[in-house]
Amino acid sequence: MNWMRALPLLIALTGSSLSWAIDLQPNDIVAPPPDRNLITLSYLNTENSTFYKNGSINSRPPNASPVIDTQSLILRGATTYTMGDLPAVTYIQLPYGIVKPAGSLSNLPSDTGVGDFTLATAVWPYANKTTRTYVGVAGYLITPTGSYSSQKAFNVSENRFRADLQIGFQTPITSSLDGMIAVDTMWFGGNSQCGLACGNASTNSSLTQKPLTTTQLGPIYRINQIFTVGASYFYVAGGATTINNAYQNNVVNTQRFLLSGQAHTPIGRLSLQYGRDMEIKNGYAQTRLLILRLMKDI
Repeated sequence: MNWMRALPLLIALTGSSLSWAIDLQPNDIVAPPPDRNLITLSYLNTENSTFYKNGSINSRPPNASPVIDTQSLILRGATTYTMGDLPAVTYIQLPYGIVKPAGSLSNLPSDTGVGDFTLATAVWPYANKTTRTYVGVAGYLITPTGSYSSQKAFNVSENRFRADLQIGFQTPITSSLDGMIAVDTMWFGGNSQCGLACGNASTNSSLTQKPLTTTQLGPIYRINQIFTVGASYFYVAGGATTINNAYQNNVVNTQRFLLSGQAHTPIGRLSLQYGRDMEIKNGYAQTRLLILRLMKDI
């Protein structure tokens, strides 16, 4: 089937969550006080559509009018403490979601189930509350514990380990306005059971991927003690894939934006984020990213 030749880009460029960067919310780079236990419940909704190949729209089958819908509920538990004299936080996270192809991809099966388990720790080598200046370093380990089938092009899990290292910096610009910048690089383990997503319906292929680097920066504006808003620009680069030692020539080169709003309420911190791709070189363009979160002390 000729349309299967396009499928290696499904996993290689969209993945299970359709977003690999470690997106930050406003003030995520601010060091937290120690001895807090927090729980966060998130709802994530994305839509990806038009398929790009080396900067140009590619509408050959099966990508005449592709749609990929993803919805996830994500449960996160976190604890804050001090590591020596440094502020630190560790969290564990587990998603449950559905990936549903539609449009010209509607003949492909959807997948529903538990996603990949994440363990993360962040430490602040510099945190000055008086000057509102912070430098944080975080490490993430994502494990292949979720739902996966080599006979599906789209899966909730990626069936491979991923590790990410991120460094962030935040400092004031005015009395109510801060600026932040963060850079992270994600490394990918191999997937030796990449079947349909790598263009092979009957046999498994070996998928490997180069590291993917994301830079995000933008302003954070505190309206008052309750409301905070922010905007972020992202540049994502790298991540080319190889299938059975054959280079796929599919370097990720994506620009996108994310708008954020937060409210401190009696039931916890509510946050809403909305974003989308602005420019993409390879893969399915993200036309909608919507995230709703509630975080509270327990």
